[in-house]
Amino acid sequence: MEKPERIFARDAEWGHLSRFAAGSHGRPQLGVISGRRRQGKTYLVESLAEQFNGLYFGATEAMETESLALFAAALSTHIGTPSPLRFDSWDEAVRYLFALPGSAGPLVIDEFPYLSKVSPALPSIFQREIDRAATAGQDVKLLLCGSVMSVMGGLLSGTAPLRGRATLELVVKPFDYRLAREFWEVEDPKLAVLLHSVVGGTPAYRGFVNGDGPDSVDRFDDWLLRTVLSPASPLFREARYLLEEEMEVRDAALYHSVLAAVANGNSTRGGIANYIGRKATDIGHHLVVLEDSGLLRRQQDVFRPGRSVYQVAEPLVVFYQVVMRPQWGLLESGRAQNVWEAARSRFSAQVAGPHFEQVCRDFAMLAPPALFGELPGEIGAGVVSDRTRRGQIEIDMVVLAAAVPGERRRILSLGEAKWGDVMDQRHVDRLRRAKEILAHDYDTSDTVLACYSGAGFAPDIDPAVLTIGLEQLYG
Repeated sequence: MEKPERIFARDAEWGHLSRFAAGSHGRPQLGVISGRRRQGKTYLVESLAEQFNGLYFGATEAMETESLALFAAALSTHIGTPSPLRFDSWDEAVRYLFALPGSAGPLVIDEFPYLSKVSPALPSIFQREIDRAATAGQDVKLLLCGSVMSVMGGLLSGTAPLRGRATLELVVKPFDYRLAREFWEVEDPKLAVLLHSVVGGTPAYRGFVNGDGPDSVDRFDDWLLRTVLSPASPLFREARYLLEEEMEVRDAALYHSVLAAVANGNSTRGGIANYIGRKATDIGHHLVVLEDSGLLRRQQDVFRPGRSVYQVAEPLVVFYQVVMRPQWGLLESGRAQNVWEAARSRFSAQVAGPHFEQVCRDFAMLAPPALFGELPGEIGAGVVSDRTRRGQIEIDMVVLAAAVPGERRRILSLGEAKWGDVMDQRHVDRLRRAKEILAHDYDTSDTVLACYSGAGFAPDIDPAVLTIGLEQLYG
């Protein structure tokens, strides 16, 4: 089935979903669709149910009795019963659902965590009916969807009732930086990076501002003032809602402090704990919850596997923590112009700069094999200890080849990324020194030195060094 024209991109996701809905296997099929809010999951599964004549039921926050009534009403409309259905329990409702003929199309239950929160037995009930349907050879197609990542991630893990039953597990992610540029219809690559550093690749945010995107770098400030920094815009409070919608979050203030610590450059567990005045052992659970929710990502230092650093995964949350939260009262009172003027330097150093580094790592992951000699096995960042000079060299871009047992790990590329600096020979010399030190433990014979810049390169930079500017990043 062709993807509806109203769905932008998402070709791979639609392909997986349409194959799931169209297949006939003589046994039950379970699909689990997850992803943070605002990524277009509902848009996809509603379209799927419409195209394949399936049932779509979007759950809401409600008690079990009300949810059962809403589900019964949706099911009655779908199958066209002469009188409305009524169920006294989810056990009864799910039995009825699985008794429908296979030609009824896919059965889509959206925002499933709302149901399982008040009816914890639901996953077990579905597991029982899936097993019964498998024995009877029923062709039932069930899709469970949800935005609460901590809940959806646990549906198929460990000893969960539905573990081993799924034939499709799909995560709907934000658009990558290139697709986001196309979606917002931005021509200037510098403007595309600035925009992506604020709203990321979440498609719904364009709708939040009625398609009002910045049309030039010079007018980017004006766009911020009338959208993200305006109390009248839905984007103004969105970063706060992203955290508060997570079911596992009990003390929102503490979680906001953890995110603020990371956004302000405290990337290690110890640094985060010191920033918020807690012991490192006291915040382990909070870090896990933020990771599971997709708001925080943990990355290992590629040269020191035992050392992990944290990054805020959602650009809008970084912008909120660095620019908005410290002056929230002033923003609510309409003094966005003053707040932004005072925050410009912080935005460049703590929002746009780190975001540009991540964009460069994404570029390396998408780059053709010829750029570094072969496909990367791992891409990350790391710190090289220079004992001779008693210092450390931070490497923003480390591209490693796939590990081969019994051989030294090959470094395909070492790179430095600077958003606002014109890169010159000093940056190259730092990379060369790091390569020299790493040669003791790694194979650096074919290592490509690379400079990534949002501001350009000095004319005297070594021509043997790979230089990646904004045009190449979006090429």
